[in-house]
Amino acid sequence: MTVSTTEASSSGGESTFDWIDVRSEARAKAGLTRRVRPRTADSTDLDLASNDYLGLAKDKRVAGAAAAATLKWGAGSTGSRLVTGSTELHAELEFELANFCGSQSALVFSSGYMANLGAVTALTGPGTAIVADQHIHASLIDGTRLSKADVVVADHCDVSKVKHALETRGKRRAIVVTDSVFSVDGDIAPLNELHEVCRANGSALVVDDAHGLGVVGPGGRGAVAEAGLIKQPDVITTLTLSKSLGAMGGAVLGPSRVIKHLIDTARPFIFDTGLAPSSAAAALAAIRILREEPDRPERALTVAHDLSNRLKEAGFQVSTPTAAVVSVRAPGPEEAFRWAETCRTSGVVVGCFRPPSVPDGISRLRLTARADLTEADIERAVRVIRESAASAGVGSRPR
Repeated sequence: MTVSTTEASSSGGESTFDWIDVRSEARAKAGLTRRVRPRTADSTDLDLASNDYLGLAKDKRVAGAAAAATLKWGAGSTGSRLVTGSTELHAELEFELANFCGSQSALVFSSGYMANLGAVTALTGPGTAIVADQHIHASLIDGTRLSKADVVVADHCDVSKVKHALETRGKRRAIVVTDSVFSVDGDIAPLNELHEVCRANGSALVVDDAHGLGVVGPGGRGAVAEAGLIKQPDVITTLTLSKSLGAMGGAVLGPSRVIKHLIDTARPFIFDTGLAPSSAAAALAAIRILREEPDRPERALTVAHDLSNRLKEAGFQVSTPTAAVVSVRAPGPEEAFRWAETCRTSGVVVGCFRPPSVPDGISRLRLTARADLTEADIERAVRVIRESAASAGVGSRPR
């Protein structure tokens, strides 16, 4: 039976989004419902869920720089970077980022998500092949989908599969896309091996170093710098300023001609409002603190290993960290949610990663190691996670 336009409109459109209710119910049954939780400025909870790896988000020097920039430049950038959205602060930040990491040039975006979209789409197209690691971040996945390129998904960290895909590709140009430090388990990509394969096949390597900057590499210069690839003419690095630097925004680092190409062609750069001056100033201040206090990255790594070792001793399945991410497996999405909720009730906030956020389908708690955590903080975190596991029905040895 067909429904006339008159009959459909007579219902007032109430049934138009009934399909959303069906899907919401299905997500609830699968334990995949999500909620937004506004936090207060005076919370006394122990935060193991944010990406503030170096503890700089509330540093008075970083926050003070943001406040001063707001008073000087205003609350927003007022337009896209190509119109009115670029300030002297943006240019200074790009210079400092490139100089700190050792790259030839840098371009700042409004977020790390936009930086990834811009880099992948501007460097590819219908005449390009993309070989992407199975566990890349959602922003890189979206970039590959928007690129109109031929996309091959390679098994996680499997260089042989990447090599085969490059050698058998049907397009003249190709790029390989990977995270440096993967956000779920915190494992690190084989960057040198991937670059060798790319170089042998005339392809570019695009690395999202969001979880490497500030934690990995000499003085926290990132995993790409640690691998000795930051100056290579066929390597592009993307960053976020919202993790170790405690600010907001993203950036792409690479050869000057690539950065110029992005300015001309990257739609997330051309059409998006520029990064707020306050965030640019905050990121600048954070980079300078990192130069002055190069022990912060090492402290974050030490905390990560302490958390991992103590939770393993308690009988949990825990990742061995290569950066500041510590992953603790849960039996399933519902158990992970209950576990995280019980931890929160006890004053320790942890990340709860469930499908579709986890590409391997395994639910887990995700803990952030921060450079400013004390020995007492670590002991408290381990105690609460252990006790919360039992009360949440997880047990000391999740399957």
